[in-house]
Amino acid sequence: MAISRDEVVTAAIDLLDEAGLAALSLRRLAARLGVSAPTLYWHVTDKRALLDLMAERIVGEPAAPDAPADGEPWWEWFAEQARRQYRALTSHRDAALVVAGNRPTTSTSVEHIEHVLAVLVAAGLEPGEAMDAVFGVGHYVLGAALEAQAEAARGDTPPDPDLVARIAELPHLRAAGEAGLDVGRTFERGLTCLIDGLRARAESAPEADRAPAGQAPASQAPASQAPASPIP
Repeated sequence: MAISRDEVVTAAIDLLDEAGLAALSLRRLAARLGVSAPTLYWHVTDKRALLDLMAERIVGEPAAPDAPADGEPWWEWFAEQARRQYRALTSHRDAALVVAGNRPTTSTSVEHIEHVLAVLVAAGLEPGEAMDAVFGVGHYVLGAALEAQAEAARGDTPPDPDLVARIAELPHLRAAGEAGLDVGRTFERGLTCLIDGLRARAESAPEADRAPAGQAPASQAPASQAPASPIP
């Protein structure tokens, strides 16, 4: 039976949604596809390679725009990139665990990262700062998605009555508790803090150091002197 790489990845994500990451194995995936385990090695060399492909599919659908639309502030565009990834991660079981530590597997992914960096450099960040911003916001999104899914998995477990009584005696915790737990609200507030900080950092750069998208800022060393790209 002939299968494609896309079919392998689709089946793997379906299995992830049904059984979770702990139950995902190449042997079980092969059985689901109706092929022998060695057949999968034509498409993926090992489980880590499979997870990289799955991660790229999860965060890449639907495709994110490479640059802000006309008149759209870069910080709003960048924040929406984060929201898009958060929605993708929380729509699949254990997706944050799959995406954590993944590496780009196609030139399309690498080129998208390059476009994002170009937007941030044009806003006033240096290339290294821009990459740190991409990683930093990405790590925040991963953590927030992991917490959201873990919280959902807890269900409606009754709290310890003694702990509830103690919280009622502590004014700030009591006031915060009255607002209720809302993981979506928490995510948005945290994201706002990150984006506001990046915007302030970018706007503090001298105007002369800002560059059109796709060009290095004036203060950057020539390409021959620049450090190697952190993208594998």
